[in-house]
Amino acid sequence: MRSAFKKLTVNKHSVDLGLLFAVTLCAVISTLLIYSIVRSGISELEGVGPSYWKTQLISMAIGVLVAVMISFFDYRKLVKLWPVFVPIALGLVALTFTGLGYQREGADDHGWIRVFGVSMQPSEVMKIAFILTFSYHLSRDEEDMNKPLHMLLLLIHGGIPIGIVGLQGDYGTAIVFAAIFGAMMITAKISWKYLVAAPFVIAGVVAVMWFNFLSNFHKQRILILFHPGTDPENIEYQQDLGLAAIKSGGVFGKGLFAAPEEYIYVPELHNDFIFAHVGQVFGFIGSIGILIVLAYICLKVFADSRVTRDRLGRFICMGAFGLFFTHCVMNIGMVLKVAPVIGVPLPFLSGGGTAMLSMYAVIGLVLSTYSHRAVNYNVFYDDDE
Repeated sequence: MRSAFKKLTVNKHSVDLGLLFAVTLCAVISTLLIYSIVRSGISELEGVGPSYWKTQLISMAIGVLVAVMISFFDYRKLVKLWPVFVPIALGLVALTFTGLGYQREGADDHGWIRVFGVSMQPSEVMKIAFILTFSYHLSRDEEDMNKPLHMLLLLIHGGIPIGIVGLQGDYGTAIVFAAIFGAMMITAKISWKYLVAAPFVIAGVVAVMWFNFLSNFHKQRILILFHPGTDPENIEYQQDLGLAAIKSGGVFGKGLFAAPEEYIYVPELHNDFIFAHVGQVFGFIGSIGILIVLAYICLKVFADSRVTRDRLGRFICMGAFGLFFTHCVMNIGMVLKVAPVIGVPLPFLSGGGTAMLSMYAVIGLVLSTYSHRAVNYNVFYDDDE
């Protein structure tokens, strides 16, 4: 009788069109913004080619296709392919520690590789692999996760990607991995005792990082936020230029095709500081509009986590939520000078083919949980039981 009550029916394949439209709208705006930068001639100051906007457009088109294709795959079967995609992800990251790895101009980390003339950041691939594998780990071990040995294994699982990107010097991505880990752990049935202990553990980790791993340059990036205008090495100049660019846009902005001399040049304007260009092109109104769309994306992913078929789907969505939310907060905070410059792109807006494709792949995972959700729930029993 109980099994009869537990019977579920699954909807025919459907795509969360609202979420897909929102991310693609951002990607289209990104292409226009980068075209504006290229057309103005600003791009020549940082070596961005005249066809860079085409690369962004192609990445968006491929990304939409990838997201829709992934949505057709049952995420419950996809996670079981971890013996295939985990070695690939780790193998690509390992290449950054060989002669193929290099430090991109303007970046602090040695986390890029160039294969057959194509540059990519393997940590973007590892984000996808981590969301899938850690979701699978949690779904299988959630009932026992509060036992010390099981918790230790979960911590090791979460610590591996954080440690690897930390060795690359990519502390921004390390924070993103930590946020993904945290969002998924909080969603699970974790004991309140671990939640109480977490702030003290985090404080200890921060102290160890500060006194043993962070360079003086990284420390200055953080300290200058509390004492603006007192930096003799002018570390804050990039953020000052970003703020000046945003302010110069006024209420309605200068438009995409203003005269080149009207734009303010900011290093990495096409990438990490793309929001500064949003400000000077679209003004205050346009900036608020972009923030609303990004907030919608984050909230929609969170909402989709509440209608998934099972706990596995919920963990995947919450991992994606942690990824997008942290990227948005860190990037915009960096541009607005309330967070240190740490090299984290703005989802679907910053230039970069690898980042665009990886973000779309994560959206594809969320779409998969939405497409394979159960639509008829029993009113007496929770599907998670």
